[in-house]
Amino acid sequence: MFKVSLTRNVLQRSVAKRAARAFAAPSATALLHTLPELPYAYNALEPFVSEEIMTLHHQKHHQTYVNGLNAAEESYAKSPSVKEQIALQAALKFNGGGHINHTLFWRNLAPTSGDGGKLTDGPLKTAIESDFGSIEEFKKAFNAKTAAIQGSGWGWLGYNPASKRLEIVTTANQDPLLSHTPIIGIDIWEHAFYLQYKNVKPDYLNAIWNVINFKEAEKRLVEVQ
Repeated sequence: MFKVSLTRNVLQRSVAKRAARAFAAPSATALLHTLPELPYAYNALEPFVSEEIMTLHHQKHHQTYVNGLNAAEESYAKSPSVKEQIALQAALKFNGGGHINHTLFWRNLAPTSGDGGKLTDGPLKTAIESDFGSIEEFKKAFNAKTAAIQGSGWGWLGYNPASKRLEIVTTANQDPLLSHTPIIGIDIWEHAFYLQYKNVKPDYLNAIWNVINFKEAEKRLVEVQ
């Protein structure tokens, strides 16, 4: 089962990795983070997300974040001073966030022949209707807030553990969502849509709901309620 605590798990594995290296021979180095396989084919989300976009997004962009995170952790483990470790925080945040966000994003999606676009009666639908009035009002508010992001970032449906409500949140660049538990995340970087939708963000946002895996999102919500 995919865990909503992916952020915490990545950080815990990073600590464990550095601790293991402290007792290992200098040549005993293994990469920790790897590119996860998609749970569907690259063309499975068409016509809403093209095969070309999915292939480049997964094989090139996500792989770049994985490589950058491994390199940043490697450099951090070898840094001789706190000053150098502090200087690596931006790389760790950017690449670590990119890896966390995309790993969640792939599980957020599903073909229309499967669970894509299907929100059935259950805890998630009930919570959305309670917190936003209706499914359509939720999508409208989500799309408007996400489309308004300046530059690159992510739109999220997050669960606020303090208020126990679902809320729409955005994060810049590859910042992971830390203030809420991520339930649904949508990538609004141009590499996620430009080849197909050009610069028309609303068209992309309207289309992607057809392949959102609401069943997976509901599992995340149930885990934290």
